[in-house]
Amino acid sequence: MSVQVVPVDKAGVEPLSMPDRFRHEITYFMSIPGENGIPKLPHGEYWVRLAEAREWLDEGVVSLVSPLDSENKTELEISEEQEVWLEWMVKHEIEHIRLT
Repeated sequence: MSVQVVPVDKAGVEPLSMPDRFRHEITYFMSIPGENGIPKLPHGEYWVRLAEAREWLDEGVVSLVSPLDSENKTELEISEEQEVWLEWMVKHEIEHIRLT
């Protein structure tokens, strides 16, 4: 089964198909709603800052902060599927997405 990543503000861009596990993986990449100018979004919608997407794509890793210890970060190598998704986001300058 797969999930469709739909660009909310880019009507001319076709959705991208991702594995169903991406519903959980998006939390590694999403910006926190209501913080630093990020809008609060309906359930199933996410904001990913374009500058961060470019950085993750360039570096090939995403930094994760432990919910139990905010002083320690772990770097997680992005998968090939996540790389394809980030390339799609950067190419089309997408920040606001919906998973369906």
